[in-house]
Amino acid sequence: MRALHTAATGMVAQELNVQVISNNIANMRTTGYKRQRAEFQDLLYEHVSRVGTQTSTQGNILPVGIDLGGGEGFFKIQRTDSTFAYTRDGSFQMDAQGRLVTARGLLVQPGITIPQNATSVAISPQGQVSAIVAGTTTPTVLGQLTMTRFVNKAGLQPIGDNLFLETPASGTPQDGQASTDGYGDLLQSSLEQANVEAVTEIADLIAAQRAYEMNAKVISATDQMLQSTSAMIR
Repeated sequence: MRALHTAATGMVAQELNVQVISNNIANMRTTGYKRQRAEFQDLLYEHVSRVGTQTSTQGNILPVGIDLGGGEGFFKIQRTDSTFAYTRDGSFQMDAQGRLVTARGLLVQPGITIPQNATSVAISPQGQVSAIVAGTTTPTVLGQLTMTRFVNKAGLQPIGDNLFLETPASGTPQDGQASTDGYGDLLQSSLEQANVEAVTEIADLIAAQRAYEMNAKVISATDQMLQSTSAMIR
């Protein structure tokens, strides 16, 4: 009987694996999408400074540690309920008031308004937004885009529309400037592509299907053994 439960557990695991791979393939063209994979153990942090380690020959001990994930920056977005979400999708547009918004019309933070008579808009790698208005040749600085990162970005909660929410697992948001301290660079007129590779996902899908089939065969074989045992008892 234990073989039945073991094989059933394996089938459930591989079913989840197939679903995750299918989701990756479905989001191959989603801007900024990050591939997911089914894990059966918790992910580890990168320990930049491990708490309790000796920091000098005099025996000083580090009182707190620094544990980081990859450290990439997110854009901060204000939702309709005034709470904040975070995204890697830089497909920003202007609304009727000239404010910088997402494709869904949510305000990009900090709020930046582009003049109606602006003839061109430029965003520096550090996130400074400037525009040239009609009748002038000197750019006018409109504001500064900030980036947000998390100690454990894998702990963010995805809510759809390329948005993520802070959770206790992600750690508190840390705002900073692009091109500094690992927040990442900004590149105007460019979008981050999904990191899904079709060949890898298809290979993983085939492997998951074969593992599922093997677990199904274990259940079938166990069923036959139980039938034989039952017949012998009779």
